[in-house]
Amino acid sequence: MTPEQGLAFGLMAVTIAAFVWGKLRYDLIALTALGAGAVLGIIPVEDMFSGFSNELIWIIASALLLSAAIARSGVIEGGLSPVLSRLKSPSLQMPLFTGLVMILSMFTKNIGALAIMMPVALQHAQKANVSPSRVLMPMAFASLLGGLVTLVGTSPNIIVSGVRKNMLGEPFQMFDFAPVGLGLCAVGFVFLAIAPRFIKIERQSTGNMQAALADAQYVTEVVVCEDSTCAGKTPADLEAAAEGDVKVVGRMTDTGRIQVSSDRVLEPGDRLLIEGEQAALERVMSSAKLKLVGERHRDETEPSDKVTLIEGVVRQYSSLVGQSAAGARLYERFGVSLLAVSREGRHVREELRSLRFRPGDLLLLKSEESKAGEALTELQVLPLSERGVALGQKRVGYLPIAALAVAVLFVALGWAPIHLAFFVAAMIVLLLRTMSMTEAYRAIEGPMLVLVACLIPISETIQQTGGDKLIAGFLSQALGPMPPYFAIGALILTGMAVTPFLNNAATVLVVAPIGAAIAQALGRNPDPYLMAVAIGAACDFLTPIGHQCNTLVMGPGGYKFSDYWKLGLPLSVLVVIAATPLILWTWPAS
Repeated sequence: MTPEQGLAFGLMAVTIAAFVWGKLRYDLIALTALGAGAVLGIIPVEDMFSGFSNELIWIIASALLLSAAIARSGVIEGGLSPVLSRLKSPSLQMPLFTGLVMILSMFTKNIGALAIMMPVALQHAQKANVSPSRVLMPMAFASLLGGLVTLVGTSPNIIVSGVRKNMLGEPFQMFDFAPVGLGLCAVGFVFLAIAPRFIKIERQSTGNMQAALADAQYVTEVVVCEDSTCAGKTPADLEAAAEGDVKVVGRMTDTGRIQVSSDRVLEPGDRLLIEGEQAALERVMSSAKLKLVGERHRDETEPSDKVTLIEGVVRQYSSLVGQSAAGARLYERFGVSLLAVSREGRHVREELRSLRFRPGDLLLLKSEESKAGEALTELQVLPLSERGVALGQKRVGYLPIAALAVAVLFVALGWAPIHLAFFVAAMIVLLLRTMSMTEAYRAIEGPMLVLVACLIPISETIQQTGGDKLIAGFLSQALGPMPPYFAIGALILTGMAVTPFLNNAATVLVVAPIGAAIAQALGRNPDPYLMAVAIGAACDFLTPIGHQCNTLVMGPGGYKFSDYWKLGLPLSVLVVIAATPLILWTWPAS
């Protein structure tokens, strides 16, 4: 071992140890390791930030942005409503959610697919009086399996494709992963549909601020437009279409009085007071084509990212206490529009502009971003922890899905490289104002991008110093006498074992070059070895920390660390048993 190889291995060992220690953020550890590599001289100073210009970073960022736009569009929820209304039994709904997450993960980032489906699954679990823990873990595992099918489904596939391009000059294509991924999805779906009946994980979700806010019943004022689908129908029909999630409190008259009548036919121009959770109000407004009353709209020539939505609590000594929205002249004085109000312990039965605020009232406000901070400070309204607030935002329908579909088509047909296709699709989504730049920056998960960008040059030091060939030489002596079946299985297990400690992206960057070097040392095709590393790194079913999808469901599902292996261990065994022959059938080792 040369001194350079020793330094490269030492840097990687310290980095891995810091990840396992877990006292510092992943992105901070990666940044520190990058700086240390440059100081030690094993990473050329001119190449320090090469990872940030790597096309991989832009592929991941674009995929996350498109997934967030699809989640905001509401198309998935709207399309599922007719199906879910017919499937009342939780035993039927759970496989449906699992299968849908699996399918979505094939074409969008798997964490994006899970984020799209989680709110719908939680809502229906609550209606069926079923613990979310019964459905969320199978959904998380299904998202990991679905991500194996296409190049863009999960980060390990994208990264291992980059490793192949660096080594062989040609990356994996969009559907090269499909034969193996589809086989594993079939095996995994059957297991996840049956196993929860025998492996029961019953937990109560941890009551956090997000969950508490989700139950807040807001009241907002809307107008029936000419094209509203509820025109010509009764308030009772509107409530039935919302499946009871929204209640029509009353109809406003010209004198400002509330009339409550469930059988009067609604006409264009009618003003309604409706009550429900923020997400439910947003859904019914979109499906029934209702418009908010009293909202001040910005000039369409203004950039959309200048407008923000705020959820806040009226403080005890706020200047709003005792005043009405009209009297406070919120828009004229502060540039703020009141969208909805939630008042604990009392139903609101008056128009919003006349409602007098009380301490503790929850408000949904719309404002220009530059004015929001000053307005909240002056009004003494405490902004709450960020969560998805969509009431009053522009709905974008099928546009994000269409943009993603076109990008996937161009990649599949070879008309454009993946980084160009996804980047252009993401830019179209932004240029058409389907989401603001502020929302876009939140969606792209900066810490994960920094982690990957820093680990790219760090992992390359092992290759550049010949360290990967050194390790491969030792491993090839051990694996050489064995049939390729055992070598592939061993690499899958290695990926599964390392991912909980490293993060799946880091695992591929570290292990994939070594796997390819083993294949070359044995004179075999490197493709099955690279595939084995990608599958092992993407299939962490044993812990909540190896993949973000597992982490995402931990709180809402109320899971303990030890819950994951109960369902994950048998699934991991199935993946190793099924993946090894599938890989060698698709990509022969010789």
